[in-house]
Amino acid sequence: MTKYILGLNAIGINTSAAILKDNKIIAAIEEERLTRQKRTRNFPENSIKFCLHKANIQIDDLDFIAISWNPLINLQKYSKTYKSNLEYLPNILHSSLNHLIKNQEVDEDFMNQQIKINNKKIEIFFIRHHLSHASNVYFSNFRNSAILTTDAFGEKESSVFYDFEKNKIKRISSNNFPHSLGSFYSTFTEFCGFKPQSEEWKLMGASAYSKNEKIIKKIRNLVEFKNNGSFQLNLNYFNHYQFHRPNYYNNNLIDLLGVKPNIGSKNDKLHKVYYDIANAAQNIFEEIYFHKMNFLKKKTKKDNLVVNGGCALNCLANGKITNRTNFKRLFISPVPDDSGAGLGAAAYVYKNFLSKNNFDVNNYYIGPKTSSIEVLTKLKKYQLKFKKINNVEKHAAKSISEGKVIGWFQGRLEFGDRALGNRSILADPRNGKMKKIVNEKIKYRAKFRPFAPSILEEEAPNFFENYSKSNYMEITSKVKKNKRKIIPAVTHVDNTARLQTVSKTFNKKFYNLILEFYKITDVPLVLNTSFNIQGEPIVCSVEDAIKNFFLSGLDLVYIEDFLINK
Repeated sequence: MTKYILGLNAIGINTSAAILKDNKIIAAIEEERLTRQKRTRNFPENSIKFCLHKANIQIDDLDFIAISWNPLINLQKYSKTYKSNLEYLPNILHSSLNHLIKNQEVDEDFMNQQIKINNKKIEIFFIRHHLSHASNVYFSNFRNSAILTTDAFGEKESSVFYDFEKNKIKRISSNNFPHSLGSFYSTFTEFCGFKPQSEEWKLMGASAYSKNEKIIKKIRNLVEFKNNGSFQLNLNYFNHYQFHRPNYYNNNLIDLLGVKPNIGSKNDKLHKVYYDIANAAQNIFEEIYFHKMNFLKKKTKKDNLVVNGGCALNCLANGKITNRTNFKRLFISPVPDDSGAGLGAAAYVYKNFLSKNNFDVNNYYIGPKTSSIEVLTKLKKYQLKFKKINNVEKHAAKSISEGKVIGWFQGRLEFGDRALGNRSILADPRNGKMKKIVNEKIKYRAKFRPFAPSILEEEAPNFFENYSKSNYMEITSKVKKNKRKIIPAVTHVDNTARLQTVSKTFNKKFYNLILEFYKITDVPLVLNTSFNIQGEPIVCSVEDAIKNFFLSGLDLVYIEDFLINK
């Protein structure tokens, strides 16, 4: 009998919902894409509605609800903060939670409670946060592996070591908050003038521009490495563990670094010292990251490694894993941050309480889709200039080759932080000025931010050193020396690029666009960045795309088979 599992990340930032129909992912989406409130903490009621609609079921057709959070061992006291509800689901969860607090002891991995909706019994599972992250291993093709989860914190843990064998995830040990790799990185994100828990990728981009060994040494001295793979921060220099903190850093860190935090100045014009600090933070982040992995390798003796949690978004570090550790094969979830934790919780319930069958996952294009008829209706409604294109991939490729920067809106929305060719801004990687054009006139973001190359999978070894498939932009690779002048717009200052490899089976339409660009230019890749402007979530609807088009310097936008002009 078919079983439906609703997975929720409903606490903290990046709230989201996902739904499984047995071993298939039917849909998943972040709440921010629907409410347009970036990094929202709101209960994901709109995401739930979308998932139920996509599965063509009602709320009482659910068999399980899996939540990536165990409130009985949380660092912060639970409070009912939901301002709206989907029918009465938040109230039910809150009542269930109160019952658990009174009547159930803490379980190592999860706790559960049965509820009734319209006389239908539904099991709710509260899955430990890091176990939810770890359960994304079920979407890999590994039968056994070591697993590292690491982020700011979940409940009381900041990172956990696991061993995965015979469909079972076995916990080895953990690092507890406040000794947190995620919070360590967020501290320096904030110090350099960026928003912590939101703009860490800015720090990563800035880290390539300068290096100062003295600052690296100062920051390294704040970390004590332990033989068991854990580490401790010198908390005299940090303030992240004060939950009503004014800042992640304190005056001791300011005195140590000898410079005031970058507050009030434009963060797209950093002074050299902040580039030095960004570089030092990235260096020490990597030392801690690989320290953990090398311990895990010795402990498990596995050749496969799964990495999950918000820290796994650091693609610069990910690109060095196989060189800095003895792991041979790597799986990083396409949605490693908290957005994907609800999906992981749902996977845990399926594999541990329903079936040992493997998941049927082709890609993570599992969000909303707008049909061509709906697009046409909306374009007419808003009285826009448009025309229907017979071969939209070829037409778009020609536009890019002629120097146009285009919006590309096709098929189902991607799940996760990265635009993977369905909600993307695309440009010519051969034009050395294109990076500045897209950053300043379209994205309105810091000039040091790099862009991803989306490349035909079969051509990637010709352009990148130590090539490894990267469908979800999960790693950064070095651009080969003889190719750097050919694709300057996607070659970062340190000669790296966060590549996306695209195959015909992964995304046929996007593949065909890149192939057409290859035929015209003899370059098998395009510059790809997310279709949004600074401060906005990635576009979800046709209306979002139109708004971003007219608020930015985009030249053209292709929505399904239609070309829109200004």
